[in-house]
Amino acid sequence: MLGRIIPAYDWLRNYRRSDWPSDLAAGAVVAVMLVPQGMAYAILAGLPPVMGLYASTIPLLVYAAFGSSRHLAVGPVAIISMLIFERCSSIAEPGSADYVNAVSLLCVMVGAIQVAMGLLRLGFLVNFLSHAVVSGLTSAAAILIALSQLKHLLGISLASQHSVFRLLAETGRRIGETHLATLLLSVGCMILLLFFKMRWPRFPAAILVVIVATVIVRVLRLNEAGVSIVGSVPAGLPRPSLPVFDVETVRALFPAGLTIVLVGFVESLSIAQVIAVKERYRVAPNRELGALGLANIVAALSSGFPITGGFSRTAVNHQAGAKTGMACLVTAAIVLLTLLFLTPLFHYLPNAALAAIIVVAVAGLVDLRTAKKLLTVKLANGLSLVLTFGATLALGVEGGVLLGAVFSMFVFIWRSAHPHTAELGYVAEEGGFRNVKRYPHATTYPDILILRVDASLYFANMAFLEDFLRRAVQDRPGVRWIVMDFSGVNDIDGCAVEALERFMEVHHEAGIEFALAGMKGPVRDVVGRAGWPDLLGKRMQYVSTQQAVEDLLKNTSRGAIC
Repeated sequence: MLGRIIPAYDWLRNYRRSDWPSDLAAGAVVAVMLVPQGMAYAILAGLPPVMGLYASTIPLLVYAAFGSSRHLAVGPVAIISMLIFERCSSIAEPGSADYVNAVSLLCVMVGAIQVAMGLLRLGFLVNFLSHAVVSGLTSAAAILIALSQLKHLLGISLASQHSVFRLLAETGRRIGETHLATLLLSVGCMILLLFFKMRWPRFPAAILVVIVATVIVRVLRLNEAGVSIVGSVPAGLPRPSLPVFDVETVRALFPAGLTIVLVGFVESLSIAQVIAVKERYRVAPNRELGALGLANIVAALSSGFPITGGFSRTAVNHQAGAKTGMACLVTAAIVLLTLLFLTPLFHYLPNAALAAIIVVAVAGLVDLRTAKKLLTVKLANGLSLVLTFGATLALGVEGGVLLGAVFSMFVFIWRSAHPHTAELGYVAEEGGFRNVKRYPHATTYPDILILRVDASLYFANMAFLEDFLRRAVQDRPGVRWIVMDFSGVNDIDGCAVEALERFMEVHHEAGIEFALAGMKGPVRDVVGRAGWPDLLGKRMQYVSTQQAVEDLLKNTSRGAIC
């Protein structure tokens, strides 16, 4: 029973000693990645670097206890940090006490929404955020994140901008103020990161960059020459904290909280499920929501900020040989040791190095291949991606998500309201009935019109179907029978039943009768309760279109159509 509530109870109780070396190695590798990334993403979120380390400790322990994935590496991620900065910077000055309080309050909100969604089993809702929207969002967000680091890469002062165009315009005006030493340092860090990424992608190059850049600044005293450094990083365990609740602040933060929940869960669940399939175990989406929600609530109460599963770190965790959630516990332990004993080593760490880590990390998020494929395969999906991409660049992440999701829902509704419907004819060489538009040589019958509907029927698409039927009858004035192939109809609602009854009644008065073929069980149940067996008799019992047509042709030869 306890294992159902706390999954870690089962795998800890049955933990195999042979898994320990793999879990230890994987947890250490992820920790080496997470320490510099956590600090970098905290800065990206407008927070002190140490908060990135706080968010990478106790919340990881909570997720390891309640999560269903054995390999998901949770912690700060770039796009969530960008969303935090985008919303909270409109409420308070980044780095101020009010700003930190707003972030903590946002973290509690994110956690509470996730827990509620998990308890209500609402994990399926993220399916409505299509892959096209997510791809467009992450690609544009990667560009925004990279550009937001220009002030650290160039050593110039830039006002916070949520639009790429405004940011580029201000950068252009201030480009002459570039600090040469900062620029050289940031370029060198990026070159080193890219070199290892291409030659040895599994090597934790970020920690090497942190060490090298810190040594260079300390030895050459570049901080005295104007190179911005992290400065003093508080040592010790995460401090307990409780955000001050304010109704107006909650109202202002709610859209960002909902966006973080959706975007973060999509990123987390997608990589968790990919690895779970490879390792042949199951990830429970609703349990994942609950585990991430509890981790975020704990993050807020321990001076952290919103976290989720990281795509790259999870992939590294898997590649490094992680077997169980013990790897996550090892990662948290190493970060805690870093907080206790190693924070003085970060004093001379240049912000340019952290900016370089962020830029290289997000560069891989720009997904041109998916955009090209979707535009080629399905234009509507490609347009959804392009619209989300452009809106994110122009309006920010929240605006991009909103417009992309609305456009995707519009496309979905339009498609469901305009179901594919075809007139069929018999193709002898294939021995079946096919769409006459694709098979112009198909045989049709003067007094029989055969139509196939390839969608469930409900109130929103009946107007389209009625228009299609009306035009088809007008184009075939000699028709006495309409055979409807229902093999593609999986469901039908009461409004659709009523609309079809009206249509059949009107055409009955004009001497045209209906026959239905290939009706599935769930549809047959609905129309059965509506009295169609009495209305149509055997004319709704045809197993296939071919059976219906053969029976009607037989009756026609006897002059029995009535």
